[in-house]
Amino acid sequence: MRTLLRAFSAVILMCIVLFVAAQCYFFAFVLWFANHPPDRTAFMSYRLGELHEKAPNATLKYQWVDYEKISRNLKRAMIAAEDSKFVDHEGFDWEGIELAMEKNKQRGKFVAGGSTITQQLAKNLFLSPEKSYLRKGQEAIITLMLEYTLDKERILELYLNVIEWGNGVFGAEAAARRYFGVGASQLSVEQAARLAAMAPNPRFYERNGNAPGLRKKIGIIVARMPQVELPE
Repeated sequence: MRTLLRAFSAVILMCIVLFVAAQCYFFAFVLWFANHPPDRTAFMSYRLGELHEKAPNATLKYQWVDYEKISRNLKRAMIAAEDSKFVDHEGFDWEGIELAMEKNKQRGKFVAGGSTITQQLAKNLFLSPEKSYLRKGQEAIITLMLEYTLDKERILELYLNVIEWGNGVFGAEAAARRYFGVGASQLSVEQAARLAAMAPNPRFYERNGNAPGLRKKIGIIVARMPQVELPE
């Protein structure tokens, strides 16, 4: 019995050590990203692996641009579309999560996540797109690391540079050039709203630019943009 108890204790201790080591690993990278742009995120690597299955020489379209070189229109559009309480919350929009859970319950399937910009950034930087309680738990921990280590401007800067905007297209600069032939600093209100409307399902909207509902979403985002408060 004592042998079994010792073995069990050793396993628990090992799990704790591995958990703490993993959090230290993530936190070290959060500190690094405070002053350095990511060369590639976990989500980029995941998508590149998918592309290589069909085309071994495939590459990603990704180019970092500083916060000041991203159109204020896009900043406003993304906050309006994805996280209206971004400047005020500390990583989680509890009301939004509650509404998403209710919507999922009514539909009988997962149709809304209620994730904030910071939560989405945590997932994109470090995690996979799989849906599991374990991944969501790790996402929550990284979200807190980001919120208490970086300011809101840096979080938004990272987010706009690394999110997916098409098949192999990542970040505002690559997206602006892919869809409109301009740099991220030159995006108009309408163009920014379109990119924001595409963000929840970018690869679908890349193939279906005239999909039903997209124009309506763009109009709603444009109407919300003047009320958006930006981090400064």
